[in-house]
Amino acid sequence: MKIDTLIVSANELVTMDTYGGRVPLRGSKMQDIGLVENGAVAISGQEIVAFGETHDLLSELEIDGDTRIIDAKGKTVTPGLVDPHTHPVFAGTREKEFAMRIEGKSYMEIAAAGGGILNTSRLTRQMSIDRMIANGSKYLARMITHGTTTLEAKSGYGLSTESELAMLQSIKYLDQTEKLDLVPTFLGAHEIPEEYRDGRADEYVELVIEEMLPFVAKKELAKFCDVFCEAGVFDIEQTRKICLAAKKLGLGIKLHADEIKPIGGAELGVELGAVSVDHLVEVSPEGIEAIASSNTVAVLLPGTSLFLGKGKFAPARDLIDAGAVVALATDFNPGSSPTTNLPLIMSLACTAMRMTPKEVWPAVTLDAAFAVGLGERIGSITIGKQADLIIWDAPNHSIVPYFYGESLAEMVIKKGKIIWRK
Repeated sequence: MKIDTLIVSANELVTMDTYGGRVPLRGSKMQDIGLVENGAVAISGQEIVAFGETHDLLSELEIDGDTRIIDAKGKTVTPGLVDPHTHPVFAGTREKEFAMRIEGKSYMEIAAAGGGILNTSRLTRQMSIDRMIANGSKYLARMITHGTTTLEAKSGYGLSTESELAMLQSIKYLDQTEKLDLVPTFLGAHEIPEEYRDGRADEYVELVIEEMLPFVAKKELAKFCDVFCEAGVFDIEQTRKICLAAKKLGLGIKLHADEIKPIGGAELGVELGAVSVDHLVEVSPEGIEAIASSNTVAVLLPGTSLFLGKGKFAPARDLIDAGAVVALATDFNPGSSPTTNLPLIMSLACTAMRMTPKEVWPAVTLDAAFAVGLGERIGSITIGKQADLIIWDAPNHSIVPYFYGESLAEMVIKKGKIIWRK
């Protein structure tokens, strides 16, 4: 076997391979991140073909003059980061709302002044596909510098058939042309558009089901369908109706759930077999129990709680202690979490949600991969998996979340190729 790239002498190799790398880590197993000291990883083509202690690998492998040797002495090597909840395609920014919140304006006051999701929707509807692609490419480039190699990318700011399809077409193009892997999600039910606000929400639900979803499925523009299941947006029955229609068309389910009020979104997600339920700031004890007894991943978004100044975060500790599969995401979007920095989210998870430095690593690698349906292919340093790896300017795994807000990624490898280096 020809070895194309060999990373050697890593101070720590964080493998996530303790239990074979093909099942999520939940509960106390989130502490078992598969550390190897003085570690090495061998890559052939796009795949990981060997890993272990450097001396052992060097004695086992046949290395020739064409093999690229990367010395990671004093560094930490991990799987590439997976961001399982982002909104990377949109028009405009909402810094005026940021200032209004600081001045004490409520969500309703900001919406009355023309802000909120509908503000971004108005601008996005006017945006060309070329402009969407250019904007998205800019934000993806930032993500790479923080170590993200795969992300879930949602539509949801078009809120019309034409604009939602344009967003998904832009995401598909970015997936085919950019260095990262994008997992597309249809979020036509992100908000009730202005033209359906006066008691016509059910009509918009029918538009999503009868017109948008068939187009999305026919053109193979999304892997998942998401709904903002929340008080004042889409209720439980509307959400169930959309999701069942999506499942009939072959789409997987993800849900925005229980962010503002505990209306049973988490329980509905589990009932529907959702790959993930996201936000969960106000999840009920029953919702926690339902998630913990299922394979649905709880995707937590502490950046959103921080940026909105809510002072309350999702109950990560309760979820983990109950045995749930927990992942972390940036929720990158223009209104409530304008950050592409996933290591910053790891820091917030430690300080605001009491996750340990070990627990945040599966939450942004292996468990996050399961939250986008790719746990069999990425998320761990496992033989046969895709060679997505990060070399960090850090002597151990705890240093990355410890230096909050810092960008410690030194080299990013995607499918066996170096795509970025500091």
